[in-house]
Amino acid sequence: MQFSAHQIATFVNGSLEGNPDVMVEQLAKIEEASAGSLSFLSNPKYEQFLYTTKASVIIVNEDLKLERPVAGTIVRVKNAYLAFSTLLELYNKMRLDKTGIEERACIDSSAEIGEDVYVGAFAYIDRGAVIGNRCKIYPNVYIGDNVKIGDDTTLFPGVSVYFDCVIGERVIIHSGTVVGSDGFGFAPQEDGTYNKISQIGNVIIEDDVEIGANSVIDRATMGSTIIRKGVKLDNLIQIAHNVEIGKHTVIAAQSGISGSTKIGEHVVVGGQVGVVGHISIANGSQIQAQSGINRTIAYEGKRWSGTPATPYNAQMRSQVVYSRLPELERRLEELEQLLTKELSK
Repeated sequence: MQFSAHQIATFVNGSLEGNPDVMVEQLAKIEEASAGSLSFLSNPKYEQFLYTTKASVIIVNEDLKLERPVAGTIVRVKNAYLAFSTLLELYNKMRLDKTGIEERACIDSSAEIGEDVYVGAFAYIDRGAVIGNRCKIYPNVYIGDNVKIGDDTTLFPGVSVYFDCVIGERVIIHSGTVVGSDGFGFAPQEDGTYNKISQIGNVIIEDDVEIGANSVIDRATMGSTIIRKGVKLDNLIQIAHNVEIGKHTVIAAQSGISGSTKIGEHVVVGGQVGVVGHISIANGSQIQAQSGINRTIAYEGKRWSGTPATPYNAQMRSQVVYSRLPELERRLEELEQLLTKELSK
C-alpha cells in the first residue's frame, strides 16, 4: 500500500512542508526509518532524530520550531501522536481487510454466515453457528455448535471457540486462545481418585473485548463465565469457570483468576497476579504485578500489592522494614551479648 504526503496530510487534517507527491509504503520509528517510510515526532527527547532520519514523511506538532533543515516532507498537526495512531489504525485495518470464503474452509450447511465475511482455509464452523457481518475468521479457527458471533469480530489463526459460547461485536481474539474449554471441576472420591464434574455452561464475551494470544477462558459449570464490555486481556491469561469480569477492566499477562470470582469494573490487574476463587474485587481496584489476592476486596478505587495482598502504601513500608531485617538482627544479637555480660557480673 502506497500513500502520498498530500493524501496523508488530507487524512490527518495537517499542513504540508516539502514535496506533496513523495510516496510512503511503510510506517517506522523516526530513529529507524528508511526511505519510503512514514514516521512521527511527538516526544522532544527524539527531536535529534528529526534532522538525521531517512523517513520520507514525518508528522510533527504544529508548534514545533525547526532548528535546521529536514530532508523529508513535514506534515504539521495539532497532536502528532494522535494523528500517527490514527494512521496506524487505518494501515492495520487495510492490511487485514479480507473478504470471501476460501476453498478449503469447512462450514456446516446449517451455519448462518453474514455479509462480507472472511473465512480462511481449514477453518471449521460447526452446525448451528451464527457468524455476524464483516467478521474475519482466519485459517485453522474452530467454531463449535451453536456459537454466536457478532458483527465485525476477528478471530486470528488457531482460535478455538467451544459449543454454545457467545461472542459480541467488534471483539478481537488472538491466536491460540481457547474460549469455552471445561472448567477445572473434579469431585474427590473416598478411594482418593477424582470424578469429573461435567461443565454444561458457556462463555459470554460482550462487545469491544480484546483477548491476547494463548489465553484460556473456561466455560461455566452451570450458567456463564462472563467477560463484560470493553475488557482487555493480555496474552497467557487463565480465566476459570463462572468468573465474571466487569466492564473496561484490564488484566496483564500470566495472571490467573480462579473459579466464581467476580472482578468489578475499571479494575487494573498487573502481570502474574493470582486470585483465589469465590471472592469479589471492587470497582476501580489496582493490583500490582505478582500480587496474590486471597480475600475479597470491598473498598473501591484502592491499590493493592504483595502476597497476600495488602494496601499498596502499607506494602511499600513493609518492604523497607524487610530490607532492614539483617541489620536489626545484628543489633539485637549485640544487645543480647551486652545484656549477658551485664547479668554475669
